[in-house]
Amino acid sequence: MKIARTILDQLGGNKFLAMTGSRDFVAAKNLLRMRLARNKSGASHLTIILAGDDTYRMQFWKLVKASIKVLETIEGVRFDQMQAVFTDVTGLDTHL
Repeated sequence: MKIARTILDQLGGNKFLAMTGSRDFVAAKNLLRMRLARNKSGASHLTIILAGDDTYRMQFWKLVKASIKVLETIEGVRFDQMQAVFTDVTGLDTHL
């Protein structure tokens, strides 16, 4: 849970939640998964996984007829790049 909370804080915490409409969060040992509001990429979910080298993998995906379709995967994202990557892919701002 600590890693998931850290990921959410790095995305912008409460400001991120208010600006993006993300919901239905799932936390696991080294990841955070969430449902996204409508966005330009068409992704309905995002999974952020902590890699062993203090970088993250951000995987944007959607459910299509009960199967997962990965739309975009970005490897090697540093903590200070997460907000920019999120905005680039979804078009949703993470803060004012």
